[in-house]
Amino acid sequence: MENGSKKWGFRGNQSLGTASAITIRGVLNMLMENLNKDDPRPAIPLGHGDPSAFPCFRTTHLAEDAISDSLRSAKFNGYAPTVGVLPARRAIAEYLSTDLPQKLSPDDIYLTIGCTQAIEVILTVLARPNANILLPRPGFPFYEARAAFSHLEVRHFELLPEKGWEVDLEAVEALADENTVAIAVINPGNPCGNVFTYEHLKKIAETARKLGILVIADEVYDHLVFGNNPFVPMGVFGSIAPIITVGSISKRWIVPGWRLGWLVTNDPNGILEKHGIVDCIKGFLNISSDPATFIQGAIPQILSKTKEDFFSKIVNILKEAAEICYDGIKDIPCITCPSKPEGSMFVMVKLNVSLLEDITDDVDFCVKLAKEESVIVLPGVAVGLKNWLRVTFAIEPSSLADGLGRIKAFSERHAKKE
Repeated sequence: MENGSKKWGFRGNQSLGTASAITIRGVLNMLMENLNKDDPRPAIPLGHGDPSAFPCFRTTHLAEDAISDSLRSAKFNGYAPTVGVLPARRAIAEYLSTDLPQKLSPDDIYLTIGCTQAIEVILTVLARPNANILLPRPGFPFYEARAAFSHLEVRHFELLPEKGWEVDLEAVEALADENTVAIAVINPGNPCGNVFTYEHLKKIAETARKLGILVIADEVYDHLVFGNNPFVPMGVFGSIAPIITVGSISKRWIVPGWRLGWLVTNDPNGILEKHGIVDCIKGFLNISSDPATFIQGAIPQILSKTKEDFFSKIVNILKEAAEICYDGIKDIPCITCPSKPEGSMFVMVKLNVSLLEDITDDVDFCVKLAKEESVIVLPGVAVGLKNWLRVTFAIEPSSLADGLGRIKAFSERHAKKE
């Protein structure tokens, strides 16, 4: 369209469409559009990471009271400092320090709008010309999306299902070069449901030191573990290599909609400060939005007053649901699970399309499953593994059992005839 003799000088940024096409939300929205509106049964969401809608996963009333108290205090109605209000940063430093050999300072803590903004911050900070970053496959595709938007080259290393989804450290060393800036590690694992051992995490830190890169430790599912391996924060190894930890209250407190996360520098040797990373983090936050101030104001009360029995209840529900999921998958011939989930809210399972009629791949499986059974499962291609599926078990146990039953019925209906 012309404006007199001139054409309009604006147009959309095409890189936004490219980046957003690979997000989990984008894939799940596509699957939701394929639900059969005439199916009287409720849709069962086995593809999401937000169990807050289910009554058994409701957050503690102490957290809700903290929000109310913060609002009514009238102390948190204004703008917050770009790094976050000091009481919240101090409380987070104390909360995280209980698992670390060194005590964190409030100056090590930067508040963000959920964990996703923390990822956005550090990837933008690292995105200098020709830089590349090492990301896990399978992984959380927001990393790839943000890297693409920041023109940060992605190099994938494999997680090994036959070894409990451990990092292929030999491949990491082969992938890295003089332009590699960081390696991202998600523990407890999304999408695999694995929990790394102390020994394996130490090897990752030693590899990062050898390569001269920092570690981005994504610990948004911290402490949501229910297997043999305890949760070990990567910051334990901050004296070996500089660690940037990203996390939030979203998963442990089951409040992803509150959008309160953090970025933490675990770096007792001061390497990040010397190389300008700390100044760049502050610079990014100076030109970005902040978490709601009243949510920040509630953090000290949320972290200090939440009782252990709430955490235990959530972990026990997840453990029971993981057992139901693992056992239910055994009854579905076209799906195999390499290892029982030990943490987070997910498990990766392998889809054998050769056993199925008229199913071409994991996306086709998930689209037809949504249409025929009103069950949403995330195709593995969305997290980097074609012909795998990511199954969420963080829902009501009865709904989980129903959903697995529908997947079994769907698979039997589409099974190749002898």
